[in-house]
Amino acid sequence: MVWDSFDAEKFETWFKTPEGRFALEQEVRLMDNLIAAWPRRKRKLLEVGCGTGLFIDHLYGCGFDITGVDHSPVMLEAARKRLGNRASLYLCNGESLPFDDNEFDFTLLWTVLEFSSDPEAMLREAARVSAGGLLVGFLNRHSIYFFTHGRMWPWASPSTLRSANWFSPSEVRRMIKDGSGYSPASIRSVLPGPMWSWKNRIPWKQLNGIIYPPYFGAFTGCRVDFRNRVPLNPLHAWKNIPSAVSSRKSKELKPECFRGPDSNELNR
Repeated sequence: MVWDSFDAEKFETWFKTPEGRFALEQEVRLMDNLIAAWPRRKRKLLEVGCGTGLFIDHLYGCGFDITGVDHSPVMLEAARKRLGNRASLYLCNGESLPFDDNEFDFTLLWTVLEFSSDPEAMLREAARVSAGGLLVGFLNRHSIYFFTHGRMWPWASPSTLRSANWFSPSEVRRMIKDGSGYSPASIRSVLPGPMWSWKNRIPWKQLNGIIYPPYFGAFTGCRVDFRNRVPLNPLHAWKNIPSAVSSRKSKELKPECFRGPDSNELNR
């Protein structure tokens, strides 16, 4: 699925609504909970399907050196406007990434598998380019939210969410194990109540403001740690590369992807 300008605007507008702001807060809390065990400073993190850059903007603030890829030019343009020169952004297909094995410390797949034509291939590629681990977030098919906004009931009108491929936690566990050889070290969920209850006031704040086991919430996230993995490109070699050289290397054009115009070109 390729997102157009209408989708990008709708995506941004949703997170400005009261329910969207509350949902974003809970997703970010879940993300922070999952990455708490990861080192951050001078660690390279790639987001596959970065969209408008909402989450890698947060991860930049957490201390990661960030790179994003998306196959929608419109989404990448929005991400570039948000991030400026804080991230390297590439236009390419997440199911065939133009990066070397173990080029990044970590890779993020956050609400992107649902819209992929081949989620297993996307997971394999994410694992291939990661030396340290994966962070995977997905819409939970075993949730109230799926039955209200994800399932295509006979009386329901088509929508982006209803056309998405929602997953169960067990399905994602299996895909991660098959694609990386590792099982999730931690898996949790947020937002167990229906969307009308996503409110920043009592009692709904208490209900939806807690991190739950994986099957309860509308959104589930899991962290995968690649322990004792032998990287093809050793991590110690990256750490000895001066930051300016490393930055230049990460921005080199590669035949399978297009980095897109820089922020100055977009502002002309």
